[in-house]
Amino acid sequence: MTETNQQNVKDTVRAAVKSGTDVHQQVKDITLKALTAHQLDMDNIKSVTETVINGINEGMTSHGEHGKEVFNQAATALDDALAIAAEASALAIEEAAAKVNEYSEHDLNDAIKDIRDMEGLFLDTFEKVAKSSGQVVSGIVNDFIAHSRQSGTAVGEQALIALDALKDVPKISADAIVSSTVAGASALAKIGSGILLGIAESLQSSHSKK
Repeated sequence: MTETNQQNVKDTVRAAVKSGTDVHQQVKDITLKALTAHQLDMDNIKSVTETVINGINEGMTSHGEHGKEVFNQAATALDDALAIAAEASALAIEEAAAKVNEYSEHDLNDAIKDIRDMEGLFLDTFEKVAKSSGQVVSGIVNDFIAHSRQSGTAVGEQALIALDALKDVPKISADAIVSSTVAGASALAKIGSGILLGIAESLQSSHSKK
């Protein structure tokens, strides 16, 4: 994301959290929109995650000790959005695996590793923010992290489902493997972006009908 995009996303998340109204849906929509604005690769996912979490943190300053429910709504919204991104990434890998002449085993393995790392990215980024937050917000964030590490997250659950579905994907015969290229990884990320956009639009449509 460009600095301007990052600032816009952070400001929008902060305003949503400060409002205290329909926080989960607002933050989830903002996150999915930000994720679909660029290729679905780990750099984009990391940038969006950090930006959204910083926005949540800044929005929390107006809630104080009574902000636990608002924070949980915002944090689980990001978790849900990342779970959808993990699902889209897995579907992209499945699609790419059928075209072994275009993608290397290295491309696919790297993409699978990214899915495996998403829960850690989610929780570790919150942990960093907690260290720089005020005492009240820091306590709320740390409680959420502790609970999430014990009971699991939506993105972690989706990653396990995806990894189970993909466990046979990288087993491509050596003679079918082409050398890994940036183009292959980039094309894979574009497939993921398209799938994620389709899921996000479907969710937006069903939400609008309610």
